[in-house]
Amino acid sequence: MARFVAPRRWLRASNKANGQLRNWLNAVANNDYLIRLQLAVEHLHKCAAKHTATVPVTEVFQGRTIWQGPVEVFTITGHPKAKRCYAWSHADGKDDSDERFVAVLEIPPVSSPETAVKVAIAAELKGKK
Repeated sequence: MARFVAPRRWLRASNKANGQLRNWLNAVANNDYLIRLQLAVEHLHKCAAKHTATVPVTEVFQGRTIWQGPVEVFTITGHPKAKRCYAWSHADGKDDSDERFVAVLEIPPVSSPETAVKVAIAAELKGKK
């Protein structure tokens, strides 16, 4: 799993739909958001990426929803091990003023958007210990 905070030039100047919550409410990710995600995937994994799908994912643990939002699926070329990457972003930093990108390669145990979210959550929790 790779994480990346966007350079300022990637951040939007307008108040259009952006990131996990707004994209979920708008049902379809806007083009600016997908371009930022594509750039993040290509930068993090040093390969070409093409958006192929948006999959809504809800992760429930012990009866509680711990994560909910769209996961963008990218077909990637030029990577030695993976053919797909799952990506999303969320607010981060002081006052949630930054955008953090999460890009998880489809390499076992990751085989779907759902398992990508599970692996990302586990890595986040492990990193906090």
